[in-house]
Amino acid sequence: MKTMRRRDVLKAGLGAAAAAGLGFPAVLRAQDAIKIGHLTPRTGFLGVTGAYAYMAAQMAVDEANAAGGVLGRKIELISEDTPNPGVAVTKAQKLIERDRATFLLGEISSASGLAISEVAQRGKIVYVNTGWNSDEGRGARCQRYLFHVEGCNTMYTKTIGLWQAREGKIKGAKWYFLTADYAFGHDLYRVSSKFLGENGGVSLGNDMIPTGTLDYSAYILKLRTIKPDLVYLNLAGTDQTTFLKQYKEFGAPFPLAGGVMDTSNFWPAGLDALSGYWQSLWYHDLKEKGSPEFTERFVKRFGKPPENQAWGEYVGIRIVLQAIAETKSTQSADLVRHFEKGAKFDILKGREGWFRDWDHQLLQTMYVVKVKDKAKSKDQWDIFEIVEPMPPAGQSLELIQPTKAENPCNMPPV
Repeated sequence: MKTMRRRDVLKAGLGAAAAAGLGFPAVLRAQDAIKIGHLTPRTGFLGVTGAYAYMAAQMAVDEANAAGGVLGRKIELISEDTPNPGVAVTKAQKLIERDRATFLLGEISSASGLAISEVAQRGKIVYVNTGWNSDEGRGARCQRYLFHVEGCNTMYTKTIGLWQAREGKIKGAKWYFLTADYAFGHDLYRVSSKFLGENGGVSLGNDMIPTGTLDYSAYILKLRTIKPDLVYLNLAGTDQTTFLKQYKEFGAPFPLAGGVMDTSNFWPAGLDALSGYWQSLWYHDLKEKGSPEFTERFVKRFGKPPENQAWGEYVGIRIVLQAIAETKSTQSADLVRHFEKGAKFDILKGREGWFRDWDHQLLQTMYVVKVKDKAKSKDQWDIFEIVEPMPPAGQSLELIQPTKAENPCNMPPV
């Protein structure tokens, strides 16, 4: 298979940002459009984050079409709301069987994402996960047609955990966990409590909390009795927002960190309710080449900065379209082989990213971030300062990845 050089890809229409203003005269073939079957929750407790996913997906598609499409074909986005796993499965089947989607992309809920991945595997169609974290999807339930732009729970845990260990914040420390009671939370608690124990920390316990909980007072009062050194938050979606606001109302009695951070859920809590150090897959104030430009275009179009879920959708679509241009094929089996050969992609982080061949996780940089001093904050969106990339420059991207022993993936055949 012949591989296109980077400048050939740009000629094929994927230099979207650079080319968008050039007024390409090409008449794209709408009748055989490359269809993106996009799945994301736009209602429910993950709906706030899903709204950013939808905005960024629209933007990526519009930019690709403005730059000439791919292989002379128009890109079409067909987006579906997936508030729960049952709906997600039905919508995935509809996108494959009725809409004839070229590939599937999206989702934030691990429970829904795992269900979609099984539909995609049966249909032998590429599915790019842009927002769910469960290690299980990269391990025991990995799929040949499933690729992960989103980081897994181990990546989030090791990003903040390696920094905490280096700063002397784990050995001998006593943590208490508050965990979302569904697939994502179960997986994250398993990973984060294991990391704590392996690095000399002590778990004082864990509460599994139903999604959509509105009153956290009982949990916070319990913390006052237990007196942990740190509260480790494994909640997701608007549950993060609700907890952060109430924790502040109770005086934020203990230092807080957690296994995941989405700015879309931290922004509405307000800077006064935030504290401590967290981890982020991407942040809109990154200075790496391509990130400021992406943020500027997003702000111009939507009136607010993109959050890390928006980055996932935007980069995920660009990755697959680049692969289609490089392989000159929309066949999923060709794309799978291309990804597994180590094709590299500009993911707006300075260092290129590529998929690991044995579990299909995108190797990439993450970031340790610190809640910003209010006096230094420019606006309501300016809530973090970047402490350092993880892994640091010059170190292997494998540093924050699960090992084969931690992620037992037995990949099905193509």
